Amino acid sequence: MQSNIRKKLLEAFAQAGDEFISGQKIAELTGASRTAVWKHIEDLRNEGYVLEAVRKKGYRIVSIPDKMSADSIRLQLKSKILGQQIHFYDCVDTTQRIANELANTTGVEGTIVVADEQTAGKGRLARQWHAAKGKGIWMSILLKPNIPIHQAPKLTLLTAVAVVQGIKEVTGITPQIKWPNDILLNGKKITGILTEMQAEADGIHSVVIGVGINVNQQIEDFSPELRDIATSLLIENGQMLSREELICSVLYHFEELYATFQRDGFASIKALWESYAINMGKTITATTAQGRITGIALGITEDGVLLLKDADEKVHSIYSADIEI
Repeated sequence: MQSNIRKKLLEAFAQAGDEFISGQKIAELTGASRTAVWKHIEDLRNEGYVLEAVRKKGYRIVSIPDKMSADSIRLQLKSKILGQQIHFYDCVDTTQRIANELANTTGVEGTIVVADEQTAGKGRLARQWHAAKGKGIWMSILLKPNIPIHQAPKLTLLTAVAVVQGIKEVTGITPQIKWPNDILLNGKKITGILTEMQAEADGIHSVVIGVGINVNQQIEDFSPELRDIATSLLIENGQMLSREELICSVLYHFEELYATFQRDGFASIKALWESYAINMGKTITATTAQGRITGIALGITEDGVLLLKDADEKVHSIYSADIEI
């Protein structure tokens, strides 16, 4: 019950923004007494939140602690479904593992798992993902989509668009997408996306999408072998960013795109993906299990398959590959 009051209190502050909200109004919104409200406000102060109290006006939050938490994320949440359940950890092996466990127990659609540090993060093809403490976003999103199994890979492409839009909203810079699931700035990777599905013959049980974003790392946070291929928003943009603001922006755009996808199909999202793609219309090399194919990237199909036209004008359908640009 206490955590539910805390959640409603933070939602009330989030909706109020910079405006004051009265103790009576907070009591009505949370369903708690004014004495209980005061206790929760004091708890927030003890945790490092700076609150201003003005007689006959009420309360407002002036600043939040530097340390990320479920509460600090919830304060900036704009989405209605994604992030309504937040599981936050200081350190985990992988948020994917926890989200997949939640998918089989108490997790509902829109649940997110966020960690300040991740010790065993993996990307596509089980590659290790460097996840420094307090510097990036290590998050998994739990979905229970009502779509056919064969459409699940489209959610990876949708996620890439949401991340690009979230970064653009917060920083003003527009990253590019490298098929299928890498996001680049100035040719270097800032984001990886990993999609895992639990399904049975009759349909999808759950989809867990892992998102790793390099936010506030400095050059020395990357090992020498990574410095030529990986970067962060701080390195490229020159500004420290609020990870909570970026998480909430990505979730907001994801929710909008996800609703569009389930209502209207993939066409508009496909067009957005192609508009952000770094390799469309360019000559690239795809290394597949069958060999290497060099050609011009024509775009993606409705199923997210990359189309590559070689020197003999033959169009190849690329389902899985490493791409060199």
